[in-house]
Amino acid sequence: MVVDERDVEILRFLMENSRTPLTEIAKRLGISDVAVKKRLRKLEEEGVIRRYTVIIDPSKLGFRNVSITGIDVEPDKIFEVAEELSSRDYVKYVAITTGDHTIMAEIWAKDHSELTKILNEIEKMPGVKRICPSIIVETIKHY
Repeated sequence: MVVDERDVEILRFLMENSRTPLTEIAKRLGISDVAVKKRLRKLEEEGVIRRYTVIIDPSKLGFRNVSITGIDVEPDKIFEVAEELSSRDYVKYVAITTGDHTIMAEIWAKDHSELTKILNEIEKMPGVKRICPSIIVETIKHY
C-alpha cells in the first residue's frame, strides 16, 4: 500500500483528535468528505489504522503509580510471559523488544503498595529472570 501526503495529513488530524468530523478534515485538505471516507476505509483495511481509541490520564482514575517495566525473560518463555502479562487488567501495554529488556510493559497501580504487589507477582511468573520498573513522574508527550 502506498500512503501519500493526504493520507498522512488525515492521520495527523485523527491523532490530534480522532473525533474530528470527516467534513472538517475534507475542508482542511480541499477534498470531498467522500474522498476522506474512502481513504480512511483503505487505511483501515490495510492495517495502517488499527483501531480508534482514547488516551486516558491514569491519575484521574486513581492510578497514582504508573510504571514502564522492563522484564527479562528466558528465551523459551518470551511469548508465554507476554501473553500472561497481556491478560492482566493492570497491564496496559506489552511489547517484545530487542533492547535492554526482553519485554516492556506499562503497569497502572492505585498506589505504591499495589505496584509492589503486582511487581512481585510478575517476578514469580515462570521464565521471568528480572524486572526493572521505572515509575513515570510526568508524561511530556503522548503520540
